[in-house]
Amino acid sequence: MKSLYSLYRIGPGPSSSHTIGPKIAAEDFLSHLVDVDQIDVFLYASFALTGPGHKTDLIIKKVLKDYPTNIHFDIKEKSPHPNTVKFIGYKNNEPIIERTYLSIGGGELICLEDDSVESKDIYPFNNFTEIKQYLYENNITSLADFVYLYENDDIKQYLSKILEAMFSSIEKGLSTEGKVQAGKNLFIDRVAPKLYQSQLNSSNKDNTMLLASFAYAVSEENASGGELVTAPTCGSAGVLPAVLYYSYLSGKSNSELIDALAVAGLVGNLFKQNATISGAVGGCQAEIGVAVCMASAALCHLDHLTIEQIEYAAELAMEHQLGLTCDPIDGFVAIPCIERNAVGAVRALESYTFAKWVSTNRKNVMSLDDIIETMKITGDGLSSDYKETSIGGISKIRNKK
Repeated sequence: MKSLYSLYRIGPGPSSSHTIGPKIAAEDFLSHLVDVDQIDVFLYASFALTGPGHKTDLIIKKVLKDYPTNIHFDIKEKSPHPNTVKFIGYKNNEPIIERTYLSIGGGELICLEDDSVESKDIYPFNNFTEIKQYLYENNITSLADFVYLYENDDIKQYLSKILEAMFSSIEKGLSTEGKVQAGKNLFIDRVAPKLYQSQLNSSNKDNTMLLASFAYAVSEENASGGELVTAPTCGSAGVLPAVLYYSYLSGKSNSELIDALAVAGLVGNLFKQNATISGAVGGCQAEIGVAVCMASAALCHLDHLTIEQIEYAAELAMEHQLGLTCDPIDGFVAIPCIERNAVGAVRALESYTFAKWVSTNRKNVMSLDDIIETMKITGDGLSSDYKETSIGGISKIRNKK
């Protein structure tokens, strides 16, 4: 498995695969340029179908602003991955450099011409079963301590920076009113500020809605192209920050929250390694679904539950979101994405609660590894219409109007 540095990234929304990944790809391509006078960029599959809504073309042009750049949306050409972008640099109309990148989720890249672009594995384990065996053999009872054995000495400082960025995106979202573009000719009101204030001013405060307001805040910032943390993606970036901010307001210390981030990251990494965290590959179960698993694991850790209970929560969270589709209207990360983050934060709280009380009465039949494999099989079986193409589901119904 790869480092948490590769999972948690700070960058611009609205999509880690479609904005952060292409931004990094464009920067890498730029670093290899010699003397060119024109660049052609080809966006394929999901990139081509959702590009304008996801602002993929804009982020690439911003990076390559010093060169004449033509963006081509190609929905016909077959590509090795749904999120494929090809850069070609020309001199006197002759191609002199070409690099093709696959954005595999959460801002992670593969370059077909250069394997040094992809992050390297640092954990010598393939699944959670192997990790548990190691923990038992070495009398380690904390998943956070396990993470710190394999990450470098600066990881806590990095996670502190990640936590700060998460909370900053919440606080900005809670104080920003206005509208978010949710389609080609569709704008919706921001919900977070009013929902948050309604709970603060209520004599009968609903903690569930308070939690939801934090998720709305991040997701509305994401839909507006604001800066946030992939957790594990931009499209699902509201779930984990919401439960951590809620826990912070409930009295948890920064040190405890950093440890919870480490545990959540480990869970996210397992899905990333053995299935996917890309909506274009596995549907929204790979984004919101995984985010809920991560957040429920974080809550369990904060409540000092056992490793088995953490596994129970993460497994349960995914088991009841299998098949969740990715069908954003017109490729804009707003409907159903914003509300889905808020629902996801509530589901994380529910999954933690079930793990706390049900797991002591019955051992789960399905392991975390089992459900990760199930999610992969389910994602592979989903029609491409439901994998971040804006062709099926909610987007299809909307397009009829």
